[in-house]
Amino acid sequence: MISLNILHIDMDAFFAAIEQRDHPEWRGKPVIVGAPPHERGVVSTASYEARVYGVHSAMPSREAYRRCPHGIFVSGNHHHYSEVSQQVMAILQSISPKLEQVSVDEAFLDLSGVLGREGKAVETAEEIRGRIRNELHLTASVGIAPNMFLAKLASDLHKPDGLTVVPESPAEIASFLAPLPVGRIWGVGTKTNEILAKFNLRTIGDVQQASTDFLTRILGSYGPRLHDLSFGIDCRAVQSEAPPEKSMSQEYTFKEDCLDYATVRAKLLEQCELVAARLRRHEHLATCAVLKLRFQDFRTITRQMPVKPAANSDRILRDYALRLLQDTGLVSHPRPIRLVGFGASALIPVCQETPPMHQPSLFEDENRQQDLQEETRRRDNAIDRAVDELRQRFGHTSIHRG
Repeated sequence: MISLNILHIDMDAFFAAIEQRDHPEWRGKPVIVGAPPHERGVVSTASYEARVYGVHSAMPSREAYRRCPHGIFVSGNHHHYSEVSQQVMAILQSISPKLEQVSVDEAFLDLSGVLGREGKAVETAEEIRGRIRNELHLTASVGIAPNMFLAKLASDLHKPDGLTVVPESPAEIASFLAPLPVGRIWGVGTKTNEILAKFNLRTIGDVQQASTDFLTRILGSYGPRLHDLSFGIDCRAVQSEAPPEKSMSQEYTFKEDCLDYATVRAKLLEQCELVAARLRRHEHLATCAVLKLRFQDFRTITRQMPVKPAANSDRILRDYALRLLQDTGLVSHPRPIRLVGFGASALIPVCQETPPMHQPSLFEDENRQQDLQEETRRRDNAIDRAVDELRQRFGHTSIHRG
């Protein structure tokens, strides 16, 4: 028998549920959080009342309106959602320190070795759901299993406000999984599903009957992993500390395709400053700058260049962003732009930055140049700190650089 000590907690229609909680007149009605219905953009979250009409996350808002014209469309307040998420995580943290938050509305909890909790997964899950309901007036679905894969799969089986317990023995686990569609397996997306369907592998039980060698032939290195998951085998452990971000990015989608270079440039710089502010907030530096453009025909290109030395300054990253944009040739050959974005990758912590070596030179001009560079760096840091403080108090749009 295997211990059932892993819980996956998944908030139900999180953003929409918060809106319904905060607006009692919307309860029981289809609430759709995302882009306005007559603008370009997608649905972020749909309430269960809206899902009846086929509305789901990532669906274009215009299509959501076509399916559910009487729906209540809300742009959303993501700062508020983040605050509520922190309240949810605080409840979970009080249950067990072995908490891994994987998104704003879901997390894994490991009860192994937690005094008074180990072996009492069902009671603990009921306590969590009760506290979320009573303290936050929201609902969560919980899956209980011996590992992360099974816990996540289980939490999605009886939504909303559900509690699903996976069997404990390997044979019972295999039987539990067998009738489920293969798309329930972690990592099986549309493309993999299509490949499996060509070989009539439509349920998890079908995959269980296939050999590892056969799955490797049709899926490559993912084959053995898929075979293990079909039997509920997953050796990953809950990580209490999230790994550091490898990149940060920000994108903007125009309401209508934009042919004006100055507007594209302005939006790019705005996204660049948002990324730079996040880098400073998380005390990281970028060693690579990335530009992303999506054209009218949905063709997407990226351009990147190394940032030397590593930086998180608005001024420096703006310079890199503009150089990347100029290299696309849009100035001389304008094209309608659908999306523009800026990213910082290959991040390093500020504490790992190698300070510049300023060795005295025999030539006075070189000494003056070094002093000027150091003064410019100090000035940039002071300006960035002041701008960050103002934006934190009054919002990002409260101040713009000339």
